[in-house]
Amino acid sequence: MNYININKKKKDINGYIHITGSKSESNRFLILKALFPNLIFLKNISNSDDTLLLNNALFSNKKEININHSGTAMRFLTAFFSIKEKKEVLLTGSYRIQERPISILVETLKKLGANIVYEKEIGFPPLRIIGKKLLGGEIYMNANLSSQFISSIMLIASTFENGLKIFLSKKITSHSYIKMTFKILKKIGLNISWNNNIIYIKNIKFSKKKFKNKKKILIESDWSSASYYYSLVALSKKANLNLKFYKKKSLQGDKIITNIYKIFFNVKTIFKKKNINLKKNFLLKPKTININLNSTPDIAQTIAVTCTGLKKKCILKGLKTLKVKETDRLNALKNELFKLGVKIVLTKNSLKLLNFKKNKKNKYINTYDDHRMAMSFSTLGILYPISILHYNVINKSYPNFWLNLKNLYFIIKNKKI
Repeated sequence: MNYININKKKKDINGYIHITGSKSESNRFLILKALFPNLIFLKNISNSDDTLLLNNALFSNKKEININHSGTAMRFLTAFFSIKEKKEVLLTGSYRIQERPISILVETLKKLGANIVYEKEIGFPPLRIIGKKLLGGEIYMNANLSSQFISSIMLIASTFENGLKIFLSKKITSHSYIKMTFKILKKIGLNISWNNNIIYIKNIKFSKKKFKNKKKILIESDWSSASYYYSLVALSKKANLNLKFYKKKSLQGDKIITNIYKIFFNVKTIFKKKNINLKKNFLLKPKTININLNSTPDIAQTIAVTCTGLKKKCILKGLKTLKVKETDRLNALKNELFKLGVKIVLTKNSLKLLNFKKNKKNKYINTYDDHRMAMSFSTLGILYPISILHYNVINKSYPNFWLNLKNLYFIIKNKKI
């Protein structure tokens, strides 16, 4: 089995890193570009496997499309192909993708008139989709599960003859991602409103006045990927790190890391034009760490590992959706943190790090086909040697990550067990 060993002799972080565009933004804009090809020009698109898979699938002539491990592609393409008139496609993916429920999205689309059939188990991929014109109308959606179900339908709703009203029920999970979709639709000029828990998207014919000129979109770099550098700065003795193409006013909910790492981990963010500069702030004393990540669950692993490196007890809440991500992220965290001597208690919605034993030996971290497990645990390499199994999983969201760590003078060696 191949793995990489990560270590760093000097415990400071200095350098300049360019992370490509946000995966979440890129995937949304690519759906819209496929729907309205003459309206959008994109720069700084994500180079992640997820985004490449999605882009290739959007223009594929194949009758069967395999999106591998990409949950985002499965959801966004289910909605997209449902409106591609006279096109029939079998949409499938990896074994893990076929375990992830998709019935809420499929049944909602079917209520709108979509022709979608479960090829195997009811409620799960693979799906056979025969595209047709959808009229729209009104739908009710449970908002306390995956936000991508809602975003998927929002992205295609302006093609519906009668537009679409979405009534959101229950507490909204991953609110920031629905808000991102809303702002992106508004940014390109679509007629959309969101009042209380009702989202109303009108047909594109009501928006054409705003589409006289092609819109040039510079996609902001990925804040989720930036979180690993916040962790490195927090764990370092000294830091002066610059990251390229970030905005003070961001569409991405994970920008909240600027506040979280300032308050709890002494990391200062300075915005300079289109860049950010990260430094240690030794004047602040971290408070007790108790954070609700309901709107931004993707940064939970990074924060848990930062707390482990600093040996700081913490409570992270709002993690309900982590059990149905690339892996069961809560149990994956518990398993791997246990190897590092961490006592961790889980509920369905939270984790608590209670105490820490001294870690001396190099540990092998399993990644569970989850890119965020690999990258979040790798940051411990600034403190002591750590080994990451199945390390190529990072290609899902951030293919240049290991190269960028090498540019920060990490020693990364390829090895075999």
